[in-house]
Amino acid sequence: MSRKVVIWLVWLALCFGLAGMLGYEMFVQEQKPNFVIGDATHGHHQIELSCDTCHTSPFGGEEVIHDACLGCHQEELKSAHDSHPIKKFTDPRNADRLEKINAVSCVTCHGEHKQDRTFAMGVTLPDDFCYECHADIAENRPSHEGMGFETCASAGCHNYHDNRALYEDFLLANSEGDKVKAVAMVLERTGTDALERKEALTINDADAKSASPEHLKEWAASIHADAGVNCTSCHEPQGQPWQDDPGLAACNSCHENEEKGFLLGKHGMKLAEGLGKMSPATGRQIFHDDADLTGLDCSSCHDAHNPAPQIAAVEACTSCHNDIHTQNYATSPHADLWKKEQSGELPEGSGVSCATCHMPREVHKEFGEEVVRVQHNQSMNLRPNEKMIRTVCMSCHSLAFSLDALADPALIESNFNGLPAQHIPSIEMVLKRDAR
Repeated sequence: MSRKVVIWLVWLALCFGLAGMLGYEMFVQEQKPNFVIGDATHGHHQIELSCDTCHTSPFGGEEVIHDACLGCHQEELKSAHDSHPIKKFTDPRNADRLEKINAVSCVTCHGEHKQDRTFAMGVTLPDDFCYECHADIAENRPSHEGMGFETCASAGCHNYHDNRALYEDFLLANSEGDKVKAVAMVLERTGTDALERKEALTINDADAKSASPEHLKEWAASIHADAGVNCTSCHEPQGQPWQDDPGLAACNSCHENEEKGFLLGKHGMKLAEGLGKMSPATGRQIFHDDADLTGLDCSSCHDAHNPAPQIAAVEACTSCHNDIHTQNYATSPHADLWKKEQSGELPEGSGVSCATCHMPREVHKEFGEEVVRVQHNQSMNLRPNEKMIRTVCMSCHSLAFSLDALADPALIESNFNGLPAQHIPSIEMVLKRDAR
């Protein structure tokens, strides 16, 4: 056999081998690293190897990606009372605006795998895009004369999808108030219904098939035992055989709302897409070198046998996160209040933990009654940070102080140890307009 023939055979074998490998990855494997065309945004990088999450059809175009966006974010936009809903632009009176910017498609503003031109909030348009529809804003709002359109989305000003913190009636109604309210408390959480109907258990009631004396003692003193949740309730979920590490399936039977929120946030979104658990090693934040690398689930923050919320509210967060904001929490005014609450010097609900701000308590209507649940999607109010104003900041502070504080990057980095160094004049602007 000639050398040329051998070279051709080797070349063909390599081509077929490569084609087979790529074909297997494309059509069989869940993760497809060789087909990722560029780094994903900060919000999606954990699921970038699960192409099918967004590319639900191999033959679809922009409309397929748009539908995938809504699949994850539609509920969030509803709760935000989206100020630029699609129906606004399907109105014939706004048809001329679509010629400038196609606002009925998510991917017009949010394109993935384009890190070289991705701005805050995953926006891939130039940050003066508001100009396309609001070029004449200074004519209607003289107070905006001279303002650059690239400043519209600055903290304390406008948010494309949720402008509730800047609605004029809201600004007027909350134009007064002390920096810190005389009574500053968070809402009292409503217990889980499934846990309220059972009698408390003691260590003698334990039906464990495999447990150490230490675990039994912890369980007997826990809120689970107090709520009548026995060992098999978690370790034999849905009638399955005994499991030493039952995972999410056990928690879901009583904590469905909490699990839903967890899977929507960055802590759980990877797990929700069948890609395994998120771990600090796969995150883009700054973490401790010795942070747990086994992956996040409910038990990462809540000790299954001693699910004390105090541990999940601070210690679980600071044991992983090591950015400057987190480092400064321990010496912040918020942490001082939290320590005093835990020691009994201040009433319950007056302290400020990590969870107070990043996992706020929300009021929901269930069967005609108002209940207070903890939002377990810890990403819900992170960006833009003005989303914290209604659900978090104004529990303790005035609207004016909240706007200024969230617009000060240095103050945020110090974990709010001090006063804002800049001022957002939104309230003054609307008061002046209202006085005319």
